[in-house]
Amino acid sequence: MDPWSANEFAKQLRAVGREQYHDKHPFHRMMNKGQLDREQIRLWVANRFYYQKNIPIKDAILLSRCPLRTIRRKWVQRILDHDGFGDDPGGIEKWLRLGEGVGLTRDDLESERMLLPGIRYSVDAYVNFVATRTWIEGVASSLTELFAPNLMKERLAAFQKHYPWIDPQALAYFRSRPLLASRDSEHGLLLVRTYCRSRKEQEQAVAALQFKCDLLWTQLDALYYHCVDSTRNKTS
Repeated sequence: MDPWSANEFAKQLRAVGREQYHDKHPFHRMMNKGQLDREQIRLWVANRFYYQKNIPIKDAILLSRCPLRTIRRKWVQRILDHDGFGDDPGGIEKWLRLGEGVGLTRDDLESERMLLPGIRYSVDAYVNFVATRTWIEGVASSLTELFAPNLMKERLAAFQKHYPWIDPQALAYFRSRPLLASRDSEHGLLLVRTYCRSRKEQEQAVAALQFKCDLLWTQLDALYYHCVDSTRNKTS
């Protein structure tokens, strides 16, 4: 089977986001419509932190598996973006400040006392995926960043409109991510288009992105069940 053309390959990847990205999940839509209460927002922030803090771990694993120095030299910036470097506190620190902004303590997030089992399972599965698949499949799984800028802009607008009780300064993470996500997705897409040469490798890249979208969706499934379905079952 012949490889897709570069344009067709990119089209296949972007189609995954249109069809499967978690911005379409009912929990996410409820959040953007202002339909979550304070405890539900806090639960989302606390559980999402487990994903956030595992991103640089995932990226460090990917670096250890990538044999190309030129790629490692650029990819390492993602770890610095999350862990912080110099005067930049990093994304993890900004998320901790978001937690404080919604009324949680740092220990609430770092202790994992509010972490739901389904979210722990899905995030650990993502780290394991990058640890066990080819490095380029790990890159492909990161291409959810293609769809993140619009999501972050919409999320910021929704939080400012519907959740004014959150300190605006605590929303710094959402302000910082669109530019970084655009930069990272451009680099990731270039790598996937360059190193996935056969049709099989291209299809593996699409499958890796689908897998990542499924994991993000599963995290919101866990939150939706805990916040919505379980509450309905108790009152019915």
